[in-house]
Amino acid sequence: MQQSAVPELAHTHTRPIHWVATAAAVSGVMAFSSLLQPGSATAAQPAHPRTGTARTATAPGTAGVDFPLACGPVKAVVQKKATGDLDGDGNPETVAVVHCDAPMGTPPDGVYVLTRAADGGKSRVVATLLDPKAGDTVSDFAVHDGAVAATLLGYSSDDVPRCCPDVTQSAKWQWKNGAFTRSTSAGAHSV
Repeated sequence: MQQSAVPELAHTHTRPIHWVATAAAVSGVMAFSSLLQPGSATAAQPAHPRTGTARTATAPGTAGVDFPLACGPVKAVVQKKATGDLDGDGNPETVAVVHCDAPMGTPPDGVYVLTRAADGGKSRVVATLLDPKAGDTVSDFAVHDGAVAATLLGYSSDDVPRCCPDVTQSAKWQWKNGAFTRSTSAGAHSV
């Protein structure tokens, strides 16, 4: 065994002073971190970026809403939902992607905008952005900056099996001049 050329170092043996120094350092870090706490929470909502006013209303819920969807013996299912102020009035709307709870196949989706009266009344459908009769399904979906964006999966012909959409297109709806206006991407893409 080869001997070390460096003499034995005194600080490699723990002594009570080392434990005291460590405890003091940990206590100092804990005391300092207690001074760096975040600000206190408030119940007020932040100012709405589009109107500059605080939002006071809650977003409409989807429970108990009668969606304009003919499902026969099965019920309508809310697949996805998102909220945001779509018309710039400072009150949030809810956008819901809904389809029939079919036991087989890929049922088409409907996209609906929900609102409620200022007094907090029952949620109701005020606009249909995508009618299920179009036969499309929604894959990606979001509400951002007052617009609804979605990726729609569809079919190039009636010969394509309803399980396997072969056309993809992006759609965006925005509130303009008292109605929702749809814009689409430059073209549909085959999958």
